[in-house]
Amino acid sequence: MAKTVLVAMVALLVGACSTDDTSSATDRADRSSSTTSTSTPDASTVAEVLALDRPVVLAHAGGDDIHPHDTPFGFDRSAAAGVDVLDMDVQLSSDGVLVVQHDDTVDRTTEAEGKVADMTYEQLNALDAAYWFTEGCTCTDRPEAEYVYRGVRTGDRPAPEGSSPDDFAITSFETIATDHPDFVLNVEIKGTAPDALPAAAELARLVDELDLTDRIVVTSFDDAVAEAFAAAAPGATITPGLGATSAYILGGTLPPAGRTILQVPPEYEGLEVVTADRVATAHRDGLVLWVWPNDAEWENADGYAKLLDMGVDGLNAADPVTALEVVRARR
Repeated sequence: MAKTVLVAMVALLVGACSTDDTSSATDRADRSSSTTSTSTPDASTVAEVLALDRPVVLAHAGGDDIHPHDTPFGFDRSAAAGVDVLDMDVQLSSDGVLVVQHDDTVDRTTEAEGKVADMTYEQLNALDAAYWFTEGCTCTDRPEAEYVYRGVRTGDRPAPEGSSPDDFAITSFETIATDHPDFVLNVEIKGTAPDALPAAAELARLVDELDLTDRIVVTSFDDAVAEAFAAAAPGATITPGLGATSAYILGGTLPPAGRTILQVPPEYEGLEVVTADRVATAHRDGLVLWVWPNDAEWENADGYAKLLDMGVDGLNAADPVTALEVVRARR
């Protein structure tokens, strides 16, 4: 039985930061798209975020239920809405540029096909990252009129007020980091060792060059990648990798020293990962629990409220506007 649970947990963590793209988001997208003001976060370093006397809201991939996935548009709108942390995924282009992109191909979100690792940054940046985004899902089977931002990147459709065609592109990590100098960044290095080790090294280089040590949380679900980044970027906050996280959740083995933020989903195939008792235990162990909902049933006001009722410290929300409303209603 324990072995079965462990296998399920490993499969769960390997698929981390994937959400059900079929959740309805029409009303939420309308509200988000009207947001054009800027916002200064309540905290601008990891230490300040952890010291806030309330749960924090992270914009998962820029808020990918209500914005095109991992785009400047999503990060800008989520920042303006008042999130605490911008969450994103990174990997390398063929010419060594660290880009903000979840999938290892461009097929799901753009008009093109191909592996990110086989394309130059110029090629990636030219693509329309909102091509398959609708107000209900990122999917390929909807009427043309539902692809609300398709063509903004290429100039075939006017950009929404306060944005530009560049906001709908696959963009470099450096651009996002410098465009949001007051925000804490939660960054997942995609892939596994040894292939992902160059991305970890490049992220470490940029952390040093851009002075991001105090305002970045880095995660990888490959322990080797996480530890390689840790060695190259001393002082930066690291989330435990897959092995260390599984060992704690399943067996109570504390993560390595300094790895105090755990990032986990609520459940997987009937296995409850997050419970009120487990959250209380984590708190007694000096740990912080940030939860990324991995199913549409959690990505709404009721789902976020249930997680908060369990005592979680952060919501890595695909609908950060609704998550913010739920958190603010409890103050």
